[in-house]
Amino acid sequence: MCLAIPGKVIETYREHDVLMGKVDFSGVHKRVCLEHVPQANVGSYVLVHVGFALQCIDEAEARRVFEFLDGMNQLDELQTPSEADERARLAT
Repeated sequence: MCLAIPGKVIETYREHDVLMGKVDFSGVHKRVCLEHVPQANVGSYVLVHVGFALQCIDEAEARRVFEFLDGMNQLDELQTPSEADERARLAT
């Protein structure tokens, strides 16, 4: 299943003439292409799939989606290695 994960844009910049951003996913920061959402700026919330922001959303919607994905255990790639190890240990 392919999922888009909400995150908050904390920095924008151009890289090789492509609009990019640093996006915060509940404490994990990732580099994201913002070309498909040129209206996104610092403080905007975006839905991100495989490194591309696909849509801007409001903060309340971002929170609902993030909580839903967390409840379905679909946020593993956003965990630090120690968090993933702890979750795996608790599951056994």
